[in-house]
Amino acid sequence: MNTWVFYALLSAMAAGATAILAKIGIQGVPSNLATAVRTVVVLVFAWGIVLARGEAVGLRDLKGRTLVFLVLSGVATGLSWLAYFKALQLAPASRVAPIDKLSLPMTVLLAWLALGEPISLRLGIGIGLMVVGAVLTVGA
Repeated sequence: MNTWVFYALLSAMAAGATAILAKIGIQGVPSNLATAVRTVVVLVFAWGIVLARGEAVGLRDLKGRTLVFLVLSGVATGLSWLAYFKALQLAPASRVAPIDKLSLPMTVLLAWLALGEPISLRLGIGIGLMVVGAVLTVGA
């Protein structure tokens, strides 16, 4: 198995657990507060790994465009998390998670538009099936 496939599967498993753990943990808590607590945990966890691996020295190499896009990515992540937790507060995780995963087709579309990544017929069909699957869960 390719290394990237391992990490992608690990990400998918963790994201799946996130939905269930968040749905349980958000009961009786404002969604923004829950997101803030989660964010602190992610912050401590990520910086712990960076420091343990000695990667903090790379901070001095962050300049201009790289820093702007990392900040914009952080803003997008924050907005995504706030909306996700609010949706989990309002609906079952089994409905919210599939709609949230429409980020996959959106990523492919944005990768095509912004990065020039190709979309093969096979990829297009797969993405189409993801969209149909997510739409079907809305009325389930």
